[in-house]
Amino acid sequence: MRFGTRLIHNGNEIDAPTGALSIPIYQVSTYHQPDIENPPRYDYSRSGNPTRQALEDSIALLEGGKRGFAFASGMAATSSVLAIFEAGDHIVVCEDVYGGTFRILNTLFKRFKLESTFVNAANCRHMASAIQENTRAIFLETPSNPLMKITDLRGAITLAREHGLLVIVDNTFMSPYLQRPLELGADIVVHSATKFIGGHSDVIGGLAVVKDEALGRRVYSVQNGFGAVLGPQDSWLLLRGLKTLKVRLDHQQAGAQKLARWLAGQEQVETVYYPGLNSHPGADIHAGQTDGPGAVLSFKTRSIDVARKFMKNVTLAAVAVSLGGVETIVSYPATMSHASMPQSERARLGISDTLIRVSVGLEDVEDLMEDFSRAWS
Repeated sequence: MRFGTRLIHNGNEIDAPTGALSIPIYQVSTYHQPDIENPPRYDYSRSGNPTRQALEDSIALLEGGKRGFAFASGMAATSSVLAIFEAGDHIVVCEDVYGGTFRILNTLFKRFKLESTFVNAANCRHMASAIQENTRAIFLETPSNPLMKITDLRGAITLAREHGLLVIVDNTFMSPYLQRPLELGADIVVHSATKFIGGHSDVIGGLAVVKDEALGRRVYSVQNGFGAVLGPQDSWLLLRGLKTLKVRLDHQQAGAQKLARWLAGQEQVETVYYPGLNSHPGADIHAGQTDGPGAVLSFKTRSIDVARKFMKNVTLAAVAVSLGGVETIVSYPATMSHASMPQSERARLGISDTLIRVSVGLEDVEDLMEDFSRAWS
């Protein structure tokens, strides 16, 4: 089946006991066990819940993995995956990783003696030079947040295999519709399912998918032990969101392509960052490992005043953190997604006070263009 069909017909769409065409919300904490010598599949909802299981099975199938896991947030998913490592282990991380991941690695996990080195992952040589004797994994985002830097996943995976390392990819920006890192050889994929998978700005959730059962046992041990699981109602919302992922992203991506080309010709705009533009560094690599450029772009204005005026006056887009909703969302990375990153580090990476990130929604893009023009005029 093609991807759009798999979203609807993946074996997790019908409730077996009733035939319902939507998996019910099993709002339950514990389960009756009629035979204590033969424990049933479900005994306590932290350890397993039918609604959550349907979501976990769905995302595993869509990502091409062996086993999926649903968590209370994207950061819970990322942190739980990082918790499979031990004190003294070392991880190579792309340098413009999501600010929450940067923060957790430099605070909580640093206290737990998990070491990390941040590198420009757009160049495999930088990753190779950061590998140490105690390195256990490479953690990547591609495109990265917020400058849309592209990592050659095949090159990174080849490098990891040479050194016996795991490859973890944050696939939030692309979703499994547009990019499936496990099919390229990665070991673990994580998502903030709050974004494109949920798609309606009404649920917080995180997902992880592993390529094999051995990794699945390691991640499940953390999920069950630490307990940052996704509740049944939120699991149901994500199951519902998944069904429309393709149709939403098709429209959003088409709008992002038009908006990026339009922004590139505007006097108030200095640079546009979007892998759908031929001028974008790594656009050819991105095209070779994905099924599209996505619906998120960033741009820099010609002055801080223009950026602040835009953020104050824009009306058809929500000014907010997050992305992937049906509404267009504009964010200001310097004070939002990357506020936890030191200013000196932001400056080094190019995350300036003129940078604006746009997650294109389902509006008619011509209306967005007119609104953007008014906002900075």
